[in-house]
Amino acid sequence: MPRPMECVPWIWLREGRESRKLVLLVVFVALLVDNMLLTVVVPIVPSFLFTNYKNASHSAVLQSMVPMVVSTAASDSTVFSYYNNTTLVISDYTDNMDSNSTSETQGGNASHLPEAALISGDDCAEGADFLTKENTRVGLLFASKALMQLIANPFVGPLTNRIGYHIPMFLGFIIMFLSTLLFAFSSTYDLLFVARALQGIGSACSSVAGLGMLASVYTDDDERGNAMGIALGGLALGVLVGAPFGSVMYEFVGKSSPFLILAFLALLDGALQLCILQPSKISPESTKGTPLLTLLWDPYILIAAGSICFANMGVAILEATLPIWMMQTMCSPEWQLGVAFLPASVSYLICTNLFGILANKMGRWLCSLIGMVLVGISLLCIPLAQNIYGLIGPNSGVGIALGMVDSSMMPIMGYLVDLRHTSVYGSVYAIADVAFCMGFAVGPSTGGALVRAIGFPWLMVVIGGINLLYAPFCWFLRSPPAKEEKIAILSEGCAMQTKSYTTQKVLRDFPLTDISDEEVESE
Repeated sequence: MPRPMECVPWIWLREGRESRKLVLLVVFVALLVDNMLLTVVVPIVPSFLFTNYKNASHSAVLQSMVPMVVSTAASDSTVFSYYNNTTLVISDYTDNMDSNSTSETQGGNASHLPEAALISGDDCAEGADFLTKENTRVGLLFASKALMQLIANPFVGPLTNRIGYHIPMFLGFIIMFLSTLLFAFSSTYDLLFVARALQGIGSACSSVAGLGMLASVYTDDDERGNAMGIALGGLALGVLVGAPFGSVMYEFVGKSSPFLILAFLALLDGALQLCILQPSKISPESTKGTPLLTLLWDPYILIAAGSICFANMGVAILEATLPIWMMQTMCSPEWQLGVAFLPASVSYLICTNLFGILANKMGRWLCSLIGMVLVGISLLCIPLAQNIYGLIGPNSGVGIALGMVDSSMMPIMGYLVDLRHTSVYGSVYAIADVAFCMGFAVGPSTGGALVRAIGFPWLMVVIGGINLLYAPFCWFLRSPPAKEEKIAILSEGCAMQTKSYTTQKVLRDFPLTDISDEEVESE
């Protein structure tokens, strides 16, 4: 009997599971959602905490204004105000005028109260001490995500080598979805802190598994660089949309609205993973990967990781301290706190895709070196801005530089493993993610305290100087040597000519389907 005709979506799904482009799409969407949630809180949290502070202060003032004690005599009455500790004598002409005179006196007395006591003023000087102290709390909250990601990465990397990439990636989606809902309904600093820390665990699963999956699917070095650039474009798009989207939605709709929309996007990402990756299937690597500690002792991997760390540390410090500095010095409204990051996000989105191709032609070491120099110069120029328009140039420079560093260092991590170690990528991208998290953990957590100690301008000088001093180390990545045993392996079949390291093990076109497993077994 002839087989029944399959529906078109099922045929597309079956063919799509064998496509590397759909794997790239899954990783792109996962990084997009993760980084939208990463940056959407940047303009919301400082303004939300400051609004709570003003509301609490206003409530305390109103509670101190105990209803005025009125004692009436024959023709006189006294009114005592607990606000300014004064007693007013009110003369009554007739008994019928008592109530009118009392209400008029209370109204007149209330009109003498400072305006800030009755309504929350818009003066940026109001709450300046609170904003200065709030740098530390906001920095710790932002750093909690990176700290948890830092702790989880050493476990996620080896786990992907044992059970494959799809299950950890789907686990990351579940945790990310729960974190987004917790953000939406949190009303205190403690709950926001828990939500941010929970996001770090989910981000560790998604980023390590996603980048490792791309490195295993795209074996050619040039193709891998292009694929990494596209995937990092998802990261850049999340950064691009997150902060402006969060600030606009927070001011005009409400705090929960951006997080509920992100929760919906996370559900779409989970559905995409279920259809394409089949996360119920365990598919460990056929070759045992290099131990994590061995990779950590490789000086070239450490140099590349340091470049990722210090470049991203500058952006991480900006996210934690720039909105508060704008509130203090520019009296910026809520929507500007996120829009200020728009130039950096747009330039980062463009440059991750552009230099994913150009970095391999001009030399990834040179691309990273120029990027770190540009990061340092741009950070030094940020304190010179007098308004939001003055931030466009420096923030654009930061975005361009960060795109150059990330799009060159992420592929070079896979290149170094192919050149010097076993071509299993979970652990090396765990190291890359650790470096990324170190920047986003150390930066905000120390940046808030340093702002109180030395001020925002000097903080930019310090982190900019660190990037300028570290930039020359990228020169050592110009021509990293291969290990002796790798030279023997790579010389077979002239694999170095294509930079596709396929002689070490049998690689599948798409190692996530039953069809490709059967092909490998038959071979």
